[in-house]
Amino acid sequence: MPRKLQPLDLSRDVPDRIEEKPSRNVVRWTAILTWFMRAIAAVWILKGLWAWAIIIGAVPGVGFEGRSMGYQATLIYFAVIDLVAAVGLWMASTWGGVLWLLAVMSQLILAAFFPRIVSASPIVLSALLGMIVIYLVVSWLSAREEQ
Repeated sequence: MPRKLQPLDLSRDVPDRIEEKPSRNVVRWTAILTWFMRAIAAVWILKGLWAWAIIIGAVPGVGFEGRSMGYQATLIYFAVIDLVAAVGLWMASTWGGVLWLLAVMSQLILAAFFPRIVSASPIVLSALLGMIVIYLVVSWLSAREEQ
């Protein structure tokens, strides 16, 4: 005797995928990483624009042409790399994080070896190192989340 077909019950919540849905109270490290990168991007945009303001002479009392060639080259380097890294960070792309790490490490190394060109207080240096550690930890947690 043929079997009678039952109508499909679409009211039940039956997943059609093999993977599990994450629970709602799980920390989403990817979202945290994205917002952290955007917060850093906002600061780095201001940092890059400040460097350009010094270069074009919009900051009164801070001369660019009268400074040493090393200072001028360093300021132009940071004016460019800070803004490019900020765009990459805002887009939450990998290259933005890499460029930002390059910019921060450049600043830390120059502050250590050439304090007359790049001066930074211990508070600023500690903040930069702290941001690097936070970025690396949250990136690692985000990568683990996606596996």
